[in-house]
Amino acid sequence: MTRFEVRPGFSLNVELWGSGPTLVLLHGFTGSAASWGRFGELLGRSFRCVAIDIVGHGRSDAPADVADYRMEQVSADLAAAARHAGVAQAPWLGYSMGGRAALALACLVPGVVSALVTIGASPGLETENERAERRRADEELADRIERHGIEAFVDYWESLPLWASQQSLPSDVRAAQRRVRLANRPTGLANSLRGMGAGAQPSFWEHLPSLDLPFLALAGELDRKYVEIARRMVQLAPRGTASAIPGVGHAAQLEAPGAVVDAVSRFLTDVAEPQLEARP
Repeated sequence: MTRFEVRPGFSLNVELWGSGPTLVLLHGFTGSAASWGRFGELLGRSFRCVAIDIVGHGRSDAPADVADYRMEQVSADLAAAARHAGVAQAPWLGYSMGGRAALALACLVPGVVSALVTIGASPGLETENERAERRRADEELADRIERHGIEAFVDYWESLPLWASQQSLPSDVRAAQRRVRLANRPTGLANSLRGMGAGAQPSFWEHLPSLDLPFLALAGELDRKYVEIARRMVQLAPRGTASAIPGVGHAAQLEAPGAVVDAVSRFLTDVAEPQLEARP
């Protein structure tokens, strides 16, 4: 655990493991650097993993001001945390919310991301009507978190159909994910929804045609919504490739860690190898 003060009075936590070329990791909503599990362990055999706790999550700060959670500020803070960890430019991998953040960073802070991998992620919602509807839903969810607390929220969150495919996972894997979720704070999760939720963030669909870097969009085969989003994204991104991980849902890296590591490793070796940054 290393907490870096990325701007006065505000710190992000970064976890480091593995050896080889650098790969920066961004977790999903309710996760942290501790949630990569077996997938992270396997990645560490080939990569120096730099996993950042996004604002409001894990051991990073969880401020009361929603402005600290706006995607523009989040992008600047993530880039600063990576620099503090010795990473000026590298491939970034983001899952779900972390995928949206990695996409935003690639669009807003040029030169930081040399190659991009997303898992179950999107560039945001395309219309203002969609964003407004999502903001209303996220505000209700944020209120629920603050009103009932983390444990009640996690009970609700884990009951969603989005995670149905995880019921076949070993009980220790599901228990480990639950522990990570329960370690978060109500203010951090609520403000994350308000500040960088899919309804609050800008849409980056129009940025994709100018995203001139190697881009792999992954999604679990059973997560049909995000399979379609991945295909649409790479139709727009000039150097994009999409792939569906067979037999799994939204959290493909949790349900099929070996298959996702293989896909990521092939991509970074075959497509982006000249741009990989290895640091001692």
